[in-house]
Amino acid sequence: MSWSDGGMKPRLELKLSQKLVMTPQLQQAIKLLQLSRLELEEVVNEEMVENPVLEEGENEPTDGEEFRAEPSETEGAQKEPEGDLTETKEGFDSKWEDYYLDEGRDEGWTASNAAPDDERPSFEQTLAKATSLVDHLLWQLGLSPISEREKEIGTAIIGEIDDNGYLKTPTQEIAVIVNTSLESVEALLKVIQGFDPSGVGAKDLEECLLIQIVQLDLSGSLVETIIKNHLLDLEKKRYQNIAKACACSIEEVVESSQIIEHLEPKPGRPFFLSDNVYITPDIYVVKSEGKYVVALNEDGLPKLKISPFYRSLLRSKGKMADVTKSYLEEKFRSALWLVRSIEQRNRTIQLVGESIVKFQQAFMEKGVSQLKPLILRQVADDIEMHESTVSRVTTNKYMHTPQGIYELKFFFNGSLPRVGNQSDNLSSIAVREMIRKMVEEEDTTRPLKDQEIVSRLREEGTEIARRTVSKYRSWLKIPPANRRKRPF
Repeated sequence: MSWSDGGMKPRLELKLSQKLVMTPQLQQAIKLLQLSRLELEEVVNEEMVENPVLEEGENEPTDGEEFRAEPSETEGAQKEPEGDLTETKEGFDSKWEDYYLDEGRDEGWTASNAAPDDERPSFEQTLAKATSLVDHLLWQLGLSPISEREKEIGTAIIGEIDDNGYLKTPTQEIAVIVNTSLESVEALLKVIQGFDPSGVGAKDLEECLLIQIVQLDLSGSLVETIIKNHLLDLEKKRYQNIAKACACSIEEVVESSQIIEHLEPKPGRPFFLSDNVYITPDIYVVKSEGKYVVALNEDGLPKLKISPFYRSLLRSKGKMADVTKSYLEEKFRSALWLVRSIEQRNRTIQLVGESIVKFQQAFMEKGVSQLKPLILRQVADDIEMHESTVSRVTTNKYMHTPQGIYELKFFFNGSLPRVGNQSDNLSSIAVREMIRKMVEEEDTTRPLKDQEIVSRLREEGTEIARRTVSKYRSWLKIPPANRRKRPF
């Protein structure tokens, strides 16, 4: 509606426009595409609880009888947008019978085949529980020949030791907490500092290292002097400064530094409690008859079918309340769309995996050093899908290759230009691997500087800036040359 210049008269105008409407079904299909295996399993299990038409079981073809749920007026007039993950409901409903089993079919394994649940231990009961640092220290405290009051003070101290094995809470605060003197806390702290692991209960790195050398019977040695006065010089590899200050030879400084390097700066490290993350690959790549074959891993994922009971109920000609029929038809269409979306997801993952293997043949044969530059557009064009679809597929998906397990996103990386007559660009990941090998094989008495790495890479045909080498080195957690240097 608009207003004319001559007055306040309304005027109607007709405009034509196009827009894509994201239906709930299409939104669900896109969501399923980017879910990990674990997330997909959770979604399927939740849907099976909410949708009575869905059951778990193997798909099996039937006698060919058909049933088509009648769409409502709104649904009959609406067609899903065409694209990678879309299909009309009507054409989809006609395939419903591919997703159920005949009634009375023997499912094979039954409860009578298995031992009663109450006779079997739970999965958690079969796992060994790791000992924490606190438990280990309390166990030693309990074995110590001290009074019960002293054990109470010791328990309070152990409770303030962090995962790295350091006491970060001031002893004055602990004394107030347990209502005792500072001297008593300090005395019990000395007892705990004699526990295993060596160095536990220290207030800082220097004290931690000093506790360890006392137990190694190195008190009064050059090692102790360096720890007390020259830790910063030691970190910067300034051996000559240490030798001059301690009036000793560089050889003695190096020998002492090697002892210090073998001390544990984090005594609690062996007791770190971290949950292991097990990765189940979505795709397996195996070599068969000289060719790489991509196989989708479907183990552990629930297989869905339409309930034979509700199938019969919908196909029967008996009277059924309109509300009940409408509810069942809605659940029926929802179940079919979920099955179809999962199948489409699996096919898309398969296609993307096959395309990645085609582009990364050299990696499959020789490893990271032969990884080729690859972008999402190349795979999208290869499998004739949208780039955003490929991006969703590569999220939280893993591929088991002859070189190990890698996330699908690992195979997509930028490129660096080559010099000379070499036309193929090199992937950034391959360049990082080259830098890692150079540092690994370098002369430690004269470690490679970043500019020298640039020169060596140029000799091998790769053009790269010094700041890029520095960035890659940081990603690889490789210290600069002055910190990698050894006197001999």
